[in-house]
Amino acid sequence: MTRAGANLTLTTSRALVLDFVRSAGPISRVELATLTGLTPATMTNVMRQLLTDGLVIEVGRDLSTGGKPRVLLDINPTARFAVGIQLGVDSLTYVVTNLGGAIVGRLRTRGAEDSPPADVIQRMAVSANQLIDDLGIDGQAVIGVGLAAPGSMDLDRGVLLSPPTLPQWSDYPLRDALEEATGRPVLLDNDGTTSAVGEFWGGDVPDASTMCAVYMGAGIGAGILLGGTVFRGASSNVGELGQMWMNAPRSGAAPDTLERVAGPAGVAAAVQRALDAGAASSLALSGTDPIADFTLISTAALLGDPVAVAAIAHSAQDLAEAVLIAANLFDLDCVVLAGPSVAIAGSIYVEILQKRLDEGFFAKARHGVEVRLSTHATDAAAVGAAALVLQHQLAPRSFGS
Repeated sequence: MTRAGANLTLTTSRALVLDFVRSAGPISRVELATLTGLTPATMTNVMRQLLTDGLVIEVGRDLSTGGKPRVLLDINPTARFAVGIQLGVDSLTYVVTNLGGAIVGRLRTRGAEDSPPADVIQRMAVSANQLIDDLGIDGQAVIGVGLAAPGSMDLDRGVLLSPPTLPQWSDYPLRDALEEATGRPVLLDNDGTTSAVGEFWGGDVPDASTMCAVYMGAGIGAGILLGGTVFRGASSNVGELGQMWMNAPRSGAAPDTLERVAGPAGVAAAVQRALDAGAASSLALSGTDPIADFTLISTAALLGDPVAVAAIAHSAQDLAEAVLIAANLFDLDCVVLAGPSVAIAGSIYVEILQKRLDEGFFAKARHGVEVRLSTHATDAAAVGAAALVLQHQLAPRSFGS
Protein backbone atom coordinates (compact mmCIF):
# COMPACT_ATOMS: atom_id res chain seq x y z
CA MET A 1 0.00 0.00 0.00
CA THR A 2 1.21 3.51 -0.73
CA ARG A 3 1.50 6.04 2.04
CA ALA A 4 -1.18 8.69 2.33
CA GLY A 5 0.04 11.96 0.90
CA ALA A 6 2.34 10.45 -1.69
CA ASN A 7 -0.13 11.50 -4.45
CA LEU A 8 0.95 8.61 -6.60
CA THR A 9 -0.63 7.79 -9.93
CA LEU A 10 -0.08 4.67 -11.98
CA THR A 11 -1.20 5.62 -15.44
CA THR A 12 -3.48 2.66 -16.27
CA SER A 13 -5.48 -0.01 -14.46
CA ARG A 14 -3.21 -2.57 -16.10
CA ALA A 15 -0.12 -0.89 -14.65
CA LEU A 16 -1.77 -0.67 -11.24
CA VAL A 17 -2.63 -4.37 -11.13
CA LEU A 18 0.74 -5.49 -12.46
CA ASP A 19 2.54 -3.37 -9.88
CA PHE A 20 0.58 -4.91 -7.01
CA VAL A 21 1.15 -8.43 -8.34
CA ARG A 22 4.87 -7.63 -8.57
CA SER A 23 5.10 -6.23 -5.06
CA ALA A 24 2.58 -8.40 -3.18
CA GLY A 25 2.38 -11.68 -5.11
CA PRO A 26 1.46 -14.45 -4.90
CA ILE A 27 -1.93 -12.82 -4.50
CA SER A 28 -5.56 -13.62 -5.32
CA ARG A 29 -7.94 -11.62 -7.50
CA VAL A 30 -10.05 -10.80 -4.44
CA GLU A 31 -7.04 -9.36 -2.64
CA LEU A 32 -6.06 -7.41 -5.74
CA ALA A 33 -9.55 -5.93 -6.03
CA THR A 34 -9.36 -4.80 -2.41
CA LEU A 35 -5.92 -3.24 -2.81
CA THR A 36 -6.60 -1.51 -6.13
CA GLY A 37 -10.24 -0.51 -5.68
CA LEU A 38 -11.03 -1.66 -9.22
CA THR A 39 -14.47 -3.00 -10.12
CA PRO A 40 -14.84 -6.76 -10.68
CA ALA A 41 -15.43 -6.18 -14.39
CA THR A 42 -12.29 -4.05 -14.76
CA MET A 43 -10.25 -6.53 -12.74
CA THR A 44 -11.42 -9.39 -14.95
CA ASN A 45 -10.51 -7.55 -18.14
CA VAL A 46 -7.11 -6.42 -16.87
CA MET A 47 -6.19 -9.87 -15.57
CA ARG A 48 -7.22 -11.49 -18.85
CA GLN A 49 -4.82 -9.13 -20.69
CA LEU A 50 -1.95 -9.80 -18.28
CA LEU A 51 -2.41 -13.57 -18.48
CA THR A 52 -2.69 -13.49 -22.27
CA ASP A 53 0.51 -11.43 -22.52
CA GLY A 54 2.25 -13.86 -20.20
CA LEU A 55 3.21 -11.16 -17.68
CA VAL A 56 1.23 -12.85 -14.91
CA ILE A 57 0.80 -16.57 -14.27
CA GLU A 58 -1.29 -18.73 -11.97
CA VAL A 59 0.96 -20.31 -9.34
CA GLY A 60 -1.46 -22.40 -7.26
CA ARG A 61 -4.23 -21.93 -4.74
CA ASP A 62 -4.30 -20.54 -1.22
CA LEU A 63 -5.41 -22.52 1.81
CA SER A 64 -9.17 -22.96 1.95
CA THR A 65 -11.03 -21.21 4.77
CA GLY A 66 -14.22 -23.11 4.08
CA GLY A 67 -14.97 -22.04 0.54
CA LYS A 68 -13.35 -22.74 -2.77
CA PRO A 69 -9.57 -22.06 -2.60
CA ARG A 70 -8.62 -18.89 -4.42
CA VAL A 71 -6.27 -18.99 -7.39
CA LEU A 72 -2.97 -17.23 -6.64
CA LEU A 73 -1.29 -15.01 -9.22
CA ASP A 74 2.30 -13.90 -9.53
CA ILE A 75 4.72 -12.23 -11.94
CA ASN A 76 6.08 -14.42 -14.72
CA PRO A 77 9.75 -13.49 -14.30
CA THR A 78 10.86 -14.73 -17.72
CA ALA A 79 8.16 -12.87 -19.65
CA ARG A 80 10.26 -9.72 -20.13
CA PHE A 81 13.88 -8.69 -19.68
CA ALA A 82 15.77 -5.41 -19.62
CA VAL A 83 19.41 -4.42 -19.98
CA GLY A 84 21.05 -2.01 -17.56
CA ILE A 85 24.36 -0.29 -18.31
CA GLN A 86 26.43 1.72 -15.88
CA LEU A 87 28.68 4.25 -17.62
CA GLY A 88 31.92 5.05 -15.86
CA VAL A 89 35.39 6.27 -16.71
CA ASP A 90 37.03 3.21 -15.13
CA SER A 91 34.56 0.49 -16.08
CA LEU A 92 31.34 -0.28 -17.93
CA THR A 93 28.94 -2.61 -16.16
CA TYR A 94 26.16 -4.50 -17.96
CA VAL A 95 23.37 -6.50 -16.37
CA VAL A 96 20.31 -8.26 -17.72
CA THR A 97 17.41 -8.55 -15.30
CA ASN A 98 14.13 -10.39 -15.55
CA LEU A 99 10.67 -8.99 -14.91
CA GLY A 100 11.07 -9.48 -11.17
CA GLY A 101 14.30 -7.50 -11.11
CA ALA A 102 16.60 -10.48 -10.54
CA ILE A 103 19.96 -10.45 -12.31
CA VAL A 104 20.26 -13.19 -14.91
CA GLY A 105 23.52 -12.03 -16.46
CA ARG A 106 26.37 -9.64 -15.72
CA LEU A 107 29.40 -8.31 -17.59
CA ARG A 108 32.09 -5.76 -16.74
CA THR A 109 34.46 -4.27 -19.31
CA ARG A 110 36.99 -1.45 -19.41
CA GLY A 111 35.54 1.99 -18.95
CA ALA A 112 35.03 4.98 -21.19
CA GLU A 113 38.48 6.34 -20.22
CA ASP A 114 39.42 9.07 -22.70
CA SER A 115 38.05 7.28 -25.76
CA PRO A 116 35.76 9.19 -28.16
CA PRO A 117 32.12 8.77 -27.10
CA ALA A 118 31.13 7.33 -30.48
CA ASP A 119 33.67 4.52 -30.08
CA VAL A 120 32.47 3.75 -26.55
CA ILE A 121 28.84 3.67 -27.71
CA GLN A 122 29.70 1.03 -30.29
CA ARG A 123 31.49 -1.04 -27.65
CA MET A 124 28.49 -0.74 -25.36
CA ALA A 125 26.09 -1.90 -28.06
CA VAL A 126 28.24 -4.89 -28.99
CA SER A 127 28.70 -5.95 -25.36
CA ALA A 128 25.01 -5.56 -24.49
CA ASN A 129 23.79 -7.53 -27.49
CA GLN A 130 26.47 -10.20 -26.97
CA LEU A 131 25.37 -10.63 -23.34
CA ILE A 132 21.76 -11.14 -24.44
CA ASP A 133 22.84 -13.73 -27.01
CA ASP A 134 25.12 -15.54 -24.55
CA LEU A 135 22.22 -15.86 -22.10
CA GLY A 136 20.04 -17.43 -24.79
CA ILE A 137 17.31 -14.81 -24.31
CA ASP A 138 14.87 -14.12 -27.12
CA GLY A 139 15.68 -10.59 -28.24
CA GLN A 140 11.96 -9.84 -28.61
CA ALA A 141 11.56 -10.29 -24.84
CA VAL A 142 14.12 -7.54 -24.12
CA ILE A 143 12.05 -4.38 -23.88
CA GLY A 144 14.80 -1.80 -23.64
CA VAL A 145 18.10 -0.55 -22.29
CA GLY A 146 18.58 1.60 -19.22
CA LEU A 147 21.72 3.71 -19.00
CA ALA A 148 22.98 5.06 -15.67
CA ALA A 149 25.50 7.89 -15.75
CA PRO A 150 27.04 10.28 -13.22
CA GLY A 151 26.38 13.97 -12.77
CA SER A 152 23.75 16.40 -13.99
CA MET A 153 21.88 15.76 -17.22
CA ASP A 154 19.15 16.96 -19.53
CA LEU A 155 16.79 14.00 -19.76
CA ASP A 156 14.63 15.66 -22.42
CA ARG A 157 17.59 15.75 -24.80
CA GLY A 158 19.26 12.64 -23.42
CA VAL A 159 22.61 14.30 -22.75
CA LEU A 160 25.04 14.78 -19.88
CA LEU A 161 25.82 18.32 -18.74
CA SER A 162 29.52 18.91 -18.04
CA PRO A 163 30.19 15.58 -16.29
CA PRO A 164 33.38 16.08 -14.24
CA THR A 165 34.84 12.62 -14.90
CA LEU A 166 33.68 12.39 -18.53
CA PRO A 167 34.31 15.83 -20.05
CA GLN A 168 34.19 14.57 -23.65
CA TRP A 169 30.59 13.46 -23.08
CA SER A 170 29.19 16.90 -22.33
CA ASP A 171 26.20 17.53 -24.65
CA TYR A 172 26.97 14.37 -26.62
CA PRO A 173 23.65 12.79 -27.85
CA LEU A 174 24.18 9.81 -25.56
CA ARG A 175 20.68 8.37 -25.41
CA ASP A 176 19.92 8.70 -29.12
CA ALA A 177 23.32 7.31 -30.14
CA LEU A 178 22.88 4.24 -27.95
CA GLU A 179 19.35 3.69 -29.26
CA GLU A 180 20.64 3.72 -32.82
CA ALA A 181 23.56 1.43 -31.99
CA THR A 182 21.53 -1.17 -30.07
CA GLY A 183 18.29 -0.96 -32.04
CA ARG A 184 16.40 -0.77 -28.72
CA PRO A 185 14.68 2.04 -26.81
CA VAL A 186 17.02 3.61 -24.24
CA LEU A 187 16.28 5.41 -20.99
CA LEU A 188 19.01 7.62 -19.54
CA ASP A 189 19.10 8.61 -15.88
CA ASN A 190 21.36 9.54 -12.98
CA ASP A 191 23.08 6.68 -11.15
CA GLY A 192 21.53 7.71 -7.82
CA THR A 193 18.02 7.66 -9.25
CA THR A 194 18.46 4.31 -10.98
CA SER A 195 19.84 2.80 -7.76
CA ALA A 196 16.71 3.88 -5.92
CA VAL A 197 14.39 2.44 -8.57
CA GLY A 198 16.33 -0.84 -8.55
CA GLU A 199 15.89 -1.25 -4.79
CA PHE A 200 12.16 -0.65 -5.13
CA TRP A 201 11.51 -2.80 -8.20
CA GLY A 202 13.48 -5.70 -6.77
CA GLY A 203 11.13 -5.78 -3.79
CA ASP A 204 13.67 -4.74 -1.17
CA VAL A 205 11.83 -1.49 -0.40
CA PRO A 206 8.09 -1.50 0.47
CA ASP A 207 5.62 0.60 -1.50
CA ALA A 208 5.03 2.72 1.59
CA SER A 209 8.64 3.82 1.91
CA THR A 210 9.86 7.32 1.35
CA MET A 211 13.40 6.31 0.62
CA CYS A 212 16.74 7.72 -0.44
CA ALA A 213 19.40 5.72 -2.24
CA VAL A 214 22.79 7.30 -1.59
CA TYR A 215 25.13 6.39 -4.43
CA MET A 216 28.87 6.64 -3.86
CA GLY A 217 31.15 6.01 -6.79
CA ALA A 218 33.81 8.54 -7.73
CA GLY A 219 31.32 11.14 -6.50
CA ILE A 220 28.31 11.19 -4.21
CA GLY A 221 24.70 11.47 -5.36
CA ALA A 222 21.27 10.27 -4.37
CA GLY A 223 17.89 9.27 -5.73
CA ILE A 224 14.64 9.81 -3.86
CA LEU A 225 11.45 7.75 -4.15
CA LEU A 226 8.15 8.81 -2.65
CA GLY A 227 5.84 5.81 -2.50
CA GLY A 228 7.80 4.12 -5.27
CA THR A 229 7.70 7.14 -7.57
CA VAL A 230 10.85 9.07 -8.48
CA PHE A 231 10.92 12.59 -7.11
CA ARG A 232 12.56 14.57 -9.91
CA GLY A 233 12.35 18.27 -9.13
CA ALA A 234 12.36 20.97 -11.80
CA SER A 235 14.93 19.41 -14.13
CA SER A 236 15.37 15.81 -12.92
CA ASN A 237 18.60 16.69 -11.14
CA VAL A 238 17.51 15.94 -7.60
CA GLY A 239 19.81 14.42 -5.00
CA GLU A 240 23.22 15.95 -5.61
CA LEU A 241 24.32 15.41 -2.02
CA GLY A 242 27.95 15.67 -3.06
CA GLN A 243 27.50 19.34 -3.94
CA MET A 244 26.32 20.30 -0.45
CA TRP A 245 28.71 22.66 1.33
CA MET A 246 30.15 21.24 4.53
CA ASN A 247 32.13 22.68 7.42
CA ALA A 248 35.39 20.93 8.27
CA PRO A 249 35.98 21.68 11.98
CA ARG A 250 38.43 18.80 12.44
CA SER A 251 41.10 20.41 10.27
CA GLY A 252 40.11 24.04 10.59
CA ALA A 253 39.88 24.25 6.81
CA ALA A 254 37.44 26.40 4.91
CA PRO A 255 34.06 24.88 4.03
CA ASP A 256 34.13 22.49 1.10
CA THR A 257 31.66 20.29 -0.75
CA LEU A 258 30.74 16.91 0.67
CA GLU A 259 32.09 15.19 -2.43
CA ARG A 260 35.54 16.73 -2.10
CA VAL A 261 35.69 16.08 1.64
CA ALA A 262 34.05 12.65 1.96
CA GLY A 263 34.31 11.14 -1.52
CA PRO A 264 37.04 8.68 -2.52
CA ALA A 265 39.48 11.34 -3.76
CA GLY A 266 39.06 13.40 -0.60
CA VAL A 267 39.56 10.39 1.64
CA ALA A 268 42.66 9.30 -0.28
CA ALA A 269 44.10 12.82 -0.06
CA ALA A 270 43.45 12.97 3.69
CA VAL A 271 45.16 9.63 4.25
CA GLN A 272 48.15 10.71 2.16
CA ARG A 273 48.50 13.84 4.27
CA ALA A 274 48.44 11.72 7.42
CA LEU A 275 51.09 9.38 6.01
CA ASP A 276 53.26 12.30 4.95
CA ALA A 277 53.00 13.63 8.50
CA GLY A 278 54.37 10.35 9.85
CA ALA A 279 51.19 8.56 10.96
CA ALA A 280 51.73 4.89 11.78
CA SER A 281 50.04 2.79 9.10
CA SER A 282 50.63 -0.16 6.80
CA LEU A 283 49.11 1.74 3.88
CA ALA A 284 51.10 2.59 0.75
CA LEU A 285 49.00 4.63 -1.67
CA SER A 286 49.68 5.17 -5.35
CA GLY A 287 48.92 8.87 -5.14
CA THR A 288 47.75 8.78 -8.77
CA ASP A 289 44.60 6.64 -8.68
CA PRO A 290 42.21 7.84 -5.95
CA ILE A 291 39.65 5.10 -6.62
CA ALA A 292 42.24 2.33 -6.24
CA ASP A 293 43.67 4.10 -3.19
CA PHE A 294 40.20 4.37 -1.65
CA THR A 295 39.73 0.62 -2.16
CA LEU A 296 42.98 -0.01 -0.28
CA ILE A 297 41.89 2.34 2.51
CA SER A 298 38.47 0.66 2.80
CA THR A 299 40.05 -2.79 3.05
CA ALA A 300 42.59 -1.56 5.59
CA ALA A 301 39.82 -0.02 7.66
CA LEU A 302 38.08 -3.38 7.95
CA LEU A 303 41.42 -4.85 9.09
CA GLY A 304 41.78 -2.20 11.79
CA ASP A 305 44.49 0.08 10.39
CA PRO A 306 44.11 3.21 12.57
CA VAL A 307 44.70 5.76 9.81
CA ALA A 308 42.25 4.00 7.49
CA VAL A 309 39.65 3.56 10.23
CA ALA A 310 39.81 7.28 11.07
CA ALA A 311 39.57 8.32 7.40
CA ILE A 312 36.56 6.12 6.61
CA ALA A 313 34.87 7.18 9.86
CA HIS A 314 35.35 10.87 9.01
CA SER A 315 33.92 10.28 5.54
CA ALA A 316 30.91 8.47 7.00
CA GLN A 317 30.34 11.21 9.59
CA ASP A 318 30.31 13.91 6.92
CA LEU A 319 28.00 11.82 4.76
CA ALA A 320 25.74 11.24 7.77
CA GLU A 321 25.24 14.99 8.24
CA ALA A 322 24.14 15.39 4.63
CA VAL A 323 21.82 12.38 4.81
CA LEU A 324 20.30 13.69 8.05
CA ILE A 325 19.38 16.90 6.25
CA ALA A 326 17.77 14.89 3.45
CA ALA A 327 15.92 12.71 5.99
CA ASN A 328 14.45 15.76 7.71
CA LEU A 329 13.55 17.47 4.43
CA PHE A 330 11.77 14.46 2.93
CA ASP A 331 10.64 12.63 6.09
CA LEU A 332 12.52 9.53 4.97
CA ASP A 333 11.95 6.14 6.52
CA CYS A 334 14.64 4.27 4.57
CA VAL A 335 18.17 5.06 3.39
CA VAL A 336 20.03 2.60 1.16
CA LEU A 337 23.75 2.93 0.54
CA ALA A 338 24.85 1.87 -2.93
CA GLY A 339 27.77 2.13 -5.30
CA PRO A 340 31.23 0.59 -5.65
CA SER A 341 32.78 2.89 -3.03
CA VAL A 342 30.65 1.41 -0.23
CA ALA A 343 30.99 -2.19 -1.41
CA ILE A 344 33.92 -2.91 0.94
CA ALA A 345 33.53 -0.67 4.00
CA GLY A 346 29.76 -0.29 3.71
CA SER A 347 29.19 -1.76 7.15
CA ILE A 348 31.15 1.12 8.72
CA TYR A 349 29.09 3.68 6.81
CA VAL A 350 25.82 1.98 7.75
CA GLU A 351 26.69 1.93 11.45
CA ILE A 352 27.71 5.59 11.58
CA LEU A 353 24.75 6.82 9.50
CA GLN A 354 22.29 4.78 11.55
CA LYS A 355 23.64 6.23 14.81
CA ARG A 356 23.43 9.82 13.53
CA LEU A 357 19.89 9.38 12.23
CA ASP A 358 18.79 7.71 15.45
CA GLU A 359 20.09 10.73 17.32
CA GLY A 360 19.16 13.61 15.06
CA PHE A 361 16.11 12.70 12.96
CA PHE A 362 13.43 15.29 13.71
CA ALA A 363 10.43 12.94 13.52
CA LYS A 364 12.06 10.11 15.49
CA ALA A 365 9.22 10.16 18.04
CA ARG A 366 6.91 9.09 15.21
CA HIS A 367 9.15 6.69 13.28
CA GLY A 368 12.75 5.74 12.71
CA VAL A 369 14.90 5.75 9.58
CA GLU A 370 16.38 2.41 8.55
CA VAL A 371 19.85 2.52 7.02
CA ARG A 372 21.09 -0.50 5.09
CA LEU A 373 23.47 -1.54 2.36
CA SER A 374 22.16 -2.29 -1.12
CA THR A 375 21.92 -5.94 -2.08
CA HIS A 376 23.77 -5.07 -5.30
CA ALA A 377 26.09 -2.38 -3.94
CA THR A 378 28.71 -2.46 -6.69
CA ASP A 379 26.27 -2.89 -9.58
CA ALA A 380 23.34 -0.99 -8.08
CA ALA A 381 23.20 1.67 -10.79
CA ALA A 382 23.17 -0.88 -13.63
CA VAL A 383 20.56 -3.05 -11.90
CA GLY A 384 18.45 0.03 -11.29
CA ALA A 385 18.80 1.19 -14.90
CA ALA A 386 17.26 -2.09 -16.04
CA ALA A 387 14.52 -1.72 -13.42
CA LEU A 388 13.82 1.79 -14.69
CA VAL A 389 13.05 0.33 -18.12
CA LEU A 390 10.73 -2.31 -16.66
CA GLN A 391 8.88 0.24 -14.56
CA HIS A 392 8.59 2.76 -17.37
CA GLN A 393 7.35 0.24 -19.91
CA LEU A 394 5.08 -1.90 -17.73
CA ALA A 395 4.02 0.05 -14.65
CA PRO A 396 4.76 3.75 -15.19
CA ARG A 397 4.36 6.02 -12.18
CA SER A 398 3.95 9.76 -11.90
CA PHE A 399 2.73 12.37 -9.44
CA GLY A 400 -0.76 13.69 -9.98
CA SER A 401 -4.35 13.43 -8.88
